[in-house]
Amino acid sequence: MAEAQNAPKDLRQATVQGGPPPVGSTTAGTIAVAADSTVATRMSAPPSFDVADFPVPHGREEEWRFTPLERLRGLHDGTAEAGGVLTVEVTAPEGVTVETVDRTDARLGRAGTPVDRVAAQAYSSFEKASVVSVPKEAVLTEPIRIPSTGEGGTAYGHQVVELGAFAEAVVVIDHTGDAVLAANVDFVVGDGAKLTVVSVQDWDDTAVHVSQHNARIGRDASFKSVVVTFGGDLVRLNPQVQYAGTGGEAELFGLYFTDAGQHQEHRLLVDHNTPHCKSNVAYRARSRATARTPCGSATC
Repeated sequence: MAEAQNAPKDLRQATVQGGPPPVGSTTAGTIAVAADSTVATRMSAPPSFDVADFPVPHGREEEWRFTPLERLRGLHDGTAEAGGVLTVEVTAPEGVTVETVDRTDARLGRAGTPVDRVAAQAYSSFEKASVVSVPKEAVLTEPIRIPSTGEGGTAYGHQVVELGAFAEAVVVIDHTGDAVLAANVDFVVGDGAKLTVVSVQDWDDTAVHVSQHNARIGRDASFKSVVVTFGGDLVRLNPQVQYAGTGGEAELFGLYFTDAGQHQEHRLLVDHNTPHCKSNVAYRARSRATARTPCGSATC
């Protein structure tokens, strides 16, 4: 997508670097695994921001049965110690606010709660978050661009995009480079607002990317998500949608091209928790014989 010439921009750059060992790990870098016979290993835990509320998955749980856990590099069991670098740049039109905030910011986590252990680990482990705010009634004529470049190692991240009432925007998130990344991405769409998000996963062949995308859609608002996945050794995305008012609409589209040996997994949930809301989900895959491309979706 081409950008208009001579348009004003707000360019910010934040670097997600290594920090203390992730919550849930012991000093030895390992974590106890519950016995096979316990109910917790066979049933999904309720959503929670606390990683301790989720048992370490074995791979037999419904939400993990397609995922090769040994390729998660410890993101699921507390042994993945942050020490890598993920550079996140935000380029936005004039009038859009771009901030780097700490964990105490009240806007973090508003769009949804982690639904699995890796998402909770990411929320427990990030140090700084990026918040992009579009003011009410602003109609952007150029996209907001958020390229995220991995420079090796393990990183945990958190991104927030919020639109005020009746605002309209397109956001393009582009993932490249090499990283072992666990992250949460929050989209808060105000009443009557329209947000289109394009998330591209074009990682190097050795990258691991596990992320939960949370969308909270206001009254008479619309949210469109387009996920395109090409690269990475393992990519697992978990889009979650909930409605904050009547008349909301969600469209979730996905396209992924999987080469030999890659694992790409997309698990979607649209919660029709409010009456008179609509949703449409369509994902398409093209893969070679030895690639794995599970995709699950549900509405309720």
